[in-house]
Amino acid sequence: MFGIKMDKFKEKKRNFIRQIIQKDLMKGKNINICTRFPPEPNGYLHIGHAKSICLNFEIAREYKGKCYLRFDDTNPTKENVNFIKSIIKDIKWLGYQWNGKIRYSSDYFDQFYLYAIQLIKKNLAYVDELSPEEIRFYRGTRTSLGIDSPYRNRTIEENLLLFKKMKNGEFLEKKACLRAKIDMKSNFIVMRDPILYRIKYIEHHQTKKKWCIYPMYDFAQCISDALEGITHSICTLEFQDNRRLYEWILDKLNFKFHPKQYEFSRLNIEYSILSKRKLIKLIEEKIVNNWDDPRILTISGLRRRGYTPLAIRNFCEKIGVTKQENLIELSFLESCIRDELNKKAYRLMAVINPLKIVIENFPQDYEEIIFMPNHPQNKNFGMKKVFFNRELWIEKSDFLEKASDQYRRLTLNNEVRLRNAYIIRANKIEKNKKGEIICVYCSCDFDTLNKHPKDGRKIKGVIHWVSIKHGLPAIFHIYDKLFMTKNPNLEDNFKESINPQSLIIKKGFIEPHFKNLKLGTALQFEREGYFYQDTNFSQNIIFNRTVTLKKSF
Repeated sequence: MFGIKMDKFKEKKRNFIRQIIQKDLMKGKNINICTRFPPEPNGYLHIGHAKSICLNFEIAREYKGKCYLRFDDTNPTKENVNFIKSIIKDIKWLGYQWNGKIRYSSDYFDQFYLYAIQLIKKNLAYVDELSPEEIRFYRGTRTSLGIDSPYRNRTIEENLLLFKKMKNGEFLEKKACLRAKIDMKSNFIVMRDPILYRIKYIEHHQTKKKWCIYPMYDFAQCISDALEGITHSICTLEFQDNRRLYEWILDKLNFKFHPKQYEFSRLNIEYSILSKRKLIKLIEEKIVNNWDDPRILTISGLRRRGYTPLAIRNFCEKIGVTKQENLIELSFLESCIRDELNKKAYRLMAVINPLKIVIENFPQDYEEIIFMPNHPQNKNFGMKKVFFNRELWIEKSDFLEKASDQYRRLTLNNEVRLRNAYIIRANKIEKNKKGEIICVYCSCDFDTLNKHPKDGRKIKGVIHWVSIKHGLPAIFHIYDKLFMTKNPNLEDNFKESINPQSLIIKKGFIEPHFKNLKLGTALQFEREGYFYQDTNFSQNIIFNRTVTLKKSF
């Protein structure tokens, strides 16, 4: 696995599945493209799923085909309706609509059962009463061949009777299963008599208590694809060996139509994990708050952080589709949202670490209205009113009592421009008992409102500000990388590389024009970054930092 710098690639050239379709079309093959997105409803979608969603839906759109949504609901132990609702919400939010009704693997449970009986009648499946531990032992390893189960050579009649007993609830869980009869000496472990059906006494969210036996993923997926006419069954590389079983089942069941399975590399992004098991650990151990924590790359987490559907779709398109394992730069994902927000975000001034300044020569009860653009490069965003008065907030980092010549902000006995307003000079400071600066007393040059000084003197820097009288109190969640190592998946204990500074909470102020904007409006806090209002909290105004203004290193 290696890192990829994305500016070196043309995205469409890196989609090998598109290349296969194009070659088929050039050969004159009449292909009615049909793809599907088949999530298991046992968790929340993340950006790796988004890559698969975009791939399947965009191929169907590009070639005027169809894309189905089918829930792979063959394991009721881990599934529930809330996950189904969440997945539907995320797909729609990404901007996609599936063809026809929502489908479920459980829609075909009756057919799966009959197909299993067909395999038994062909002497290609048998009921095994080995324990799960014994099955694992008999299966062997990559370096040792498997051993036939002592139940492998039961008669067809006996297997039919036992399978019916399994269906009727006459076996306890883990006391019997149905296995395909293939080859225990195969070099591919997946072909060493894989399990097709197992017993689970748990109510299913769709079929309720009708069934106590449930098909395995490998058995259900290929048959569902064939029944639905899926032309391109797209999955990730860990299912590459499973393609042999996929084709074996369809072949032995005499399906005339065989979908083709194609595997692509899983998405891996720097400084993050996408493993459901590891994400659950982070949540259970309170390292992150929930599945929508903005520090993790779930769709709900990205949405809450301020990522947009377009930015995610662009990212998934640009990274391409290959069979090569790689580690995508986090900065590339960030650049996709940054490029979009730069065009659409309203500009506001917000002070995250406030320091009070008093302009002593500004009239005590007077305030001035200054008109500022909502977007400096787009006049269509219009103008806003900003109140300027004697007492203002500035960033603590924008003032130093003593500084080097390279410091381009406010220092004692020097000048700086307040954005879209006047030039001010820092004359004196006030400190508390700890020696911390709590107020800077300044004077204002009234001839410099959005103008250069008449005497031609050079002003080094520009800083932003918020009126103390009119500023709205706000809380700012400053998010950073969750992990300190580029690839935490390689760590023996991935939790040891957690970044303790992944979330810093600050209290500050924002200009009141914010109240005039619709909820969900994209925002750039000038000189601070792009932010998004967090609607999970009702009592306070809280903003999540989506991304910095510039690429961080």
